[in-house]
Order: sequence, then C-alpha cells, then structure tokens
Amino acid sequence: MKNIFNQSVTLEIIDRINKLTPGTEHLWGKMSVAQMLAHCNVSYELVYEEDKHPKPNAFLKFLIKLMAKRTVVGETAYKQSLRTAPAFIITDDKNFEAEKTRLINFITKTQQLGEAYFDGKESHSFGVLNKTEWNNMFYKHIDHHLRQFGV
Repeated sequence: MKNIFNQSVTLEIIDRINKLTPGTEHLWGKMSVAQMLAHCNVSYELVYEEDKHPKPNAFLKFLIKLMAKRTVVGETAYKQSLRTAPAFIITDDKNFEAEKTRLINFITKTQQLGEAYFDGKESHSFGVLNKTEWNNMFYKHIDHHLRQFGV
C-alpha cells in the first residue's frame, strides 16, 4: 500500500483530487462528489477536530474494534458500496470547493506531521494505532473514494 506520509504520494492524491469537478459523477454509490469530499474529511476531523464527533462509549468502542478495525486499518482494499459508520454518512448538500480545500489541507497537514506523530497515537474508535495502521486507514479510504469518482 502506498504511504500517505510520503510527500510524492500526498502530491499524487492531491493531483487526483484536483481532477474532480462539481459535476464529476460517481461510478458506484449514492454520494455526490461534494458529499464524498465531506465524507473523506470526517476521517481527519476525528483526528484534528476531536470535539466535533462524540467518542463512542467503552462498549461501542469494543464492538467497533471487534467488527471494523481489521477492515479499516488492514491492507485489503475496501469493497464497493461498503456500509459506513453513522458519523461518515453525508446526506445534505455540501460546497464542493470548501470541502475540496479542507480535504487537501488535512492531507497536507497529515503528511507534514509525519508517521512519527501518528505512531502510537490513539484513534477515535480503534484505540492506539501504529503508523502503518494510520497510513492504511488514511490512504485506502481516500483512494477508494477517488476511484469511486474515476480519478
């Protein structure tokens, strides 16, 4: 899996994001391109805007780790139209440019902080993750949705 903490990979992802337009159609799923960008921003909000989303209680966190952690942080790519957590469901209209800018800024910040910052950092839902798990979570999520929109 590509390393999102590597500047060349980050630039490749940003280049793919910049190929999107407000009219880009999805190849599968229900989200508009602006909703997809907002959806991808949630991953970073959970890291950088911790108060925006309530943390799951201990029991729910245990269930999330048990049922979803391997899928989210493992090496295997996501399947099309995979179910998502409630915090990631975006149904309202979003501003394409605003969400695009936020996502690029989050991705850039993540790369600049680097893998050492994330190695051993606690995840909102999965507990402490190592740098590889953080990379897998960040990279494969954005890659999945950029492929969803053909870029």
